[in-house]
Amino acid sequence: MGDIKDPQRVIPVVGLLTAPDFKDDLFGELESKTGRVLLKSEPFPFHHTTYYEQEMGSGLIRQWYAFENLVWPDALVDLKHVTNAMEMEHPNRHGGRRVNIDPGIVSLGNLVLASTKNYSHRTYLGRGIYAEVTLIFRQQRFVPLDWTYPDYREEKALDFFTETREILKRKLAEFQEN
Repeated sequence: MGDIKDPQRVIPVVGLLTAPDFKDDLFGELESKTGRVLLKSEPFPFHHTTYYEQEMGSGLIRQWYAFENLVWPDALVDLKHVTNAMEMEHPNRHGGRRVNIDPGIVSLGNLVLASTKNYSHRTYLGRGIYAEVTLIFRQQRFVPLDWTYPDYREEKALDFFTETREILKRKLAEFQEN
């Protein structure tokens, strides 16, 4: 029998999918839990599917954000509930979403995203939330898995999450020094 130990802390991240004209300060409530935005990717066109267009319109933009405060991995459940509430605070004129917010956590070994939908490669965490390992860290870089969404397979995504991991690595080393 192994000893039960606390996991390493992780960096909370979100992926935003919005219409190009969407402007709002979304991060007030989230930053109260995760700290300020530490790193953000450049916005880029989301062209992988038309799944969101009926609800959110066309010409969607994808962007990722990493936050300053390290959290325990099980904070992912709360983050998903917070981001779901944030989405509902920004309805379009038909009552649908104007923004899609995908929370996740970056550890030294993977990127895990939260979902409200079950699937064969997802694990139930509690309170209606599932976890999906979306990227794994191998050979000094994050790499996709069979089920990884197309936009998370792009080089700009892999670079962003690899850079986020490097920040995590430095922060964990600082914790050990103190």
